[in-house]
Amino acid sequence: MKLITISVPAYNEQESVVKLYETIVEVMGAIKDKYTFELLFINDGSKDNTLEIVKQLHEKDDRVGFVDLSRNYGKEIAMAAGFDYAKGDAVITMDADLQHPPELITQMVELWELGYEDVYARRNKRHGESWLKKATSKSYYKMLQKVTKTPVLPDTGDFRLLDRRCVDAIKKLRETQRYTKGLYNWIGFKKVEVTFDAAPRHAGETKWNYRSLINLALEGITSYTTWPLRLSTIAGFAISLGTFIYLIYILIKTLIMGSNASGFPTLMITILFLGGIQLTSIGIIGEYLGRIFNEVKKRPLYFVEEYNGEKEDVK
Repeated sequence: MKLITISVPAYNEQESVVKLYETIVEVMGAIKDKYTFELLFINDGSKDNTLEIVKQLHEKDDRVGFVDLSRNYGKEIAMAAGFDYAKGDAVITMDADLQHPPELITQMVELWELGYEDVYARRNKRHGESWLKKATSKSYYKMLQKVTKTPVLPDTGDFRLLDRRCVDAIKKLRETQRYTKGLYNWIGFKKVEVTFDAAPRHAGETKWNYRSLINLALEGITSYTTWPLRLSTIAGFAISLGTFIYLIYILIKTLIMGSNASGFPTLMITILFLGGIQLTSIGIIGEYLGRIFNEVKKRPLYFVEEYNGEKEDVK
């Protein structure tokens, strides 16, 4: 029988872990004649009892596994660890808060058996989210679609089924500045969509505040496209052209009407405007240089404290 790995990054999710386990066991029980499964939790440095609860589930059910990262690395790195340790012929990534309905797994598996290698779930509705978060998310994806060569699908998160070929492809991409939503599309392969309504969190509070979302958005833009650098070039060229035209105008005006001492406010506005553009451009270049600096160090993506109760050697 084929093995399906369900990879779940978890950070301070002690209220949701047991409920998620029970729901997945029930869902997978309906197809147990054709498939076996492993439920792999990636503990991303949780400060609550998440790891202890997962260990109890592991002792009770050997289909439950866990990877305990040495510290909190963030969800993107935790998902990479899930891909590294997953053993399945297919890997399903999903959140631990039950906003991703496990009941959708059966439909994903059916589409996988039809030959699709990337079955991604798109949200119809987002219950429990503010209108501001929905509006900014929609605007962000619309903008990202326009500036990237490889499209990023809107309203799709990390809830998806990946064939082993897709998983092996993503494992080859070891960049530290990760934007996995972009990597899914970059690797290609045969994709199909399923839809769902995102439910409110089962328990606890979201780890994605506006600061985290802004950082993720910047990561997506700078990791997935060089458009900000090109925008700086275009802005610099446009300002230089405008300045040259203004220079010609001042020269002709001086020759015809003579010079005068007025124009100090205009001069100051021009200097401040150009200074602002230059600082913005330097900041954009700095963002890319910082990412290059992190990449060339070639550090491992993460270290593991233990895997299924066994201490992991540092390789």
